[in-house]
Amino acid sequence: MSDASGDLSAWRGGWLNRLVARPGFQSWASRFPLTRRQARKDGAALFDVVQGFVQSQVLMALVELDIFRRLRSGPQTAETLGRATNVQPERMQILLQAAAALNLLKRSRNGYFSLARKGAAVMGVPGLDAMIRHHRAFYADLADPVALLRGPEKTELSEFWPYVFGAHGNIDPTVAETYSDLMAQSQKLVAEDTLRAISLKGVKHLLDIGGGTGAFLEAVGADAPAVQMTLFDLPQVAPAARARFDAAGLSTRTRIHPGSFREDALPRGADAISLIRVLYDHADETVADLLRAVWIALPAGGRLIISEPMSGGSSPDVSGDVYFAFYTMAMKTGRARSPEEISALCAAAGFEKIHSPRPARNFVTRVLTAEKPN
Repeated sequence: MSDASGDLSAWRGGWLNRLVARPGFQSWASRFPLTRRQARKDGAALFDVVQGFVQSQVLMALVELDIFRRLRSGPQTAETLGRATNVQPERMQILLQAAAALNLLKRSRNGYFSLARKGAAVMGVPGLDAMIRHHRAFYADLADPVALLRGPEKTELSEFWPYVFGAHGNIDPTVAETYSDLMAQSQKLVAEDTLRAISLKGVKHLLDIGGGTGAFLEAVGADAPAVQMTLFDLPQVAPAARARFDAAGLSTRTRIHPGSFREDALPRGADAISLIRVLYDHADETVADLLRAVWIALPAGGRLIISEPMSGGSSPDVSGDVYFAFYTMAMKTGRARSPEEISALCAAAGFEKIHSPRPARNFVTRVLTAEKPN
């Protein structure tokens, strides 16, 4: 497109937006036969954005009050559920009506409520209820979004995730357990989508960096029976990881190498290295240093596997550029990067054959692979 045609397109777009922004135009457009469908559609979409926080809080209340589990045995009334949860029946009715409007529950004509498919999925998705409860900290940080954008000294999420600051040695065991359990639960879906997107054919030894209690390697162990595996993470998570590998029958195929990639050299001997939900926890400088360390640790022809939520870059993505962008902002350390940005960091570290297939579920993860040249 020439500069002249580009300027004309921008002028037309600006003129149209100025027209649409007039309250009088909106009123007219909602009535005029040729424009009312689009005007009403835009209005409904904007209202969905406005009420989005209320919807998330309805879901939070359902999880906190354990409503989904209570309905597993069959339909119940607001009065019964209110009595069981110490909530006034008329207020429980409001919550249940909201849940039915969101298709999380179903309401019968006689006033009973039962699970809908979407509500049942909350229990069926590993770690989802724990993640919803955890969002209390994130929502607190978003209570004043402008303050968050201006960069407060500390946030609720930055207090919750001590590992992202490179904490090493003096970590409260309870905090470490909370962190590891939440990550392990959410990691199951990530592992599922990651292993769908890649092939481990030809891999003999996989080193997983920052793998917590080993949820990803457990999935690899089931998917690729011939692959030997090493977990590299802080010493505090080693006991839980060993227990996981023992329970999964992977003791003879796994090794745990305690350490911090900020301070310690990466173990050698693996022909593939995975970084699962690691890079977006850290600043560009830390990521660049880690990718260079990975390049050094890999043999010629070795493979790098990166899997994490990503920005859409020039094509903004709802999950990457709304949810994860603000989540990492509240964490105060990393950020959601686009595949192009991660590719550039990998190339700067020396990697080639960089590829990122279309993700199955953007809101779960996206995968990028690269190779160390021969």
